Amino acid sequence: MTIIPLTDPADPRIADYLNIRERDLVGRRGRVVIEGRVVLETLLSPASRARPLSALIAAHRIEALSDLLARMPEAAPVFAAEQAVMDAVVGFPIHRGILAMADRPADLTPGELLAEAPDDAVVVVAAGVSNHDNLGGILRNGAAFGAHGVMLDDRCSDPFYRKAVRVSVGAALRLPLSTGRPIGKLLDALTTSGFEPLALSPGGETPLHALRPGGRRALILGAEGPGLSAEVLARCHTVAIPMYGGFDSLNVTTAGAVALSRLRAG
Repeated sequence: MTIIPLTDPADPRIADYLNIRERDLVGRRGRVVIEGRVVLETLLSPASRARPLSALIAAHRIEALSDLLARMPEAAPVFAAEQAVMDAVVGFPIHRGILAMADRPADLTPGELLAEAPDDAVVVVAAGVSNHDNLGGILRNGAAFGAHGVMLDDRCSDPFYRKAVRVSVGAALRLPLSTGRPIGKLLDALTTSGFEPLALSPGGETPLHALRPGGRRALILGAEGPGLSAEVLARCHTVAIPMYGGFDSLNVTTAGAVALSRLRAG
């Protein structure tokens, strides 16, 4: 591993890292920003579906990260910058001091994602989830509970937005994903592939604890507030998480984790 010292924030070799926060919403030519040690570990693991392109590391962190950085591909440069230079590059104080750039993993069609699913697979489907924290949390839960993959409709935010990747603790880099299609098309694909769609809703017909694990299931999650549309609910087996005292609201990430825990039990 060769470490390349970086002293000039305007060095063209690290142009992809310039003003990260301002550029998050306008895209990065199909590239993904990796932030923090845990996400970098996922990027450099055998499970990653993304290809590392480079790393930008605060100089004082190089030694402690040497074993991890040794996994970088030979063609992916590792730049080391003093903290002040790194802050000037990214446009804000980057306390973690760990950034990398990767190619965006290939997006799968719904059919491709579902084709290799085992008989007891659980797939997570998000409809209209535009909050990056919630989306990252859904991806994290999917990886934690062994979901076969995650499908995001055309109203969801980008799962490879920097904050979503960070909140997912790298799950966005390893889970099979299918994105950008209308929810109706996703439900069609699930039905064709023999998946039972389970829509999580406070008014669901079946309490979650009545479900038994097994079979091909798809957990359908909607955005906080509006939830899932009547049209979507009509096409699904609706499921509720019983709550006390008339309280009928859980964060979608929390609700998804509770439901996945039940569906993957045993």
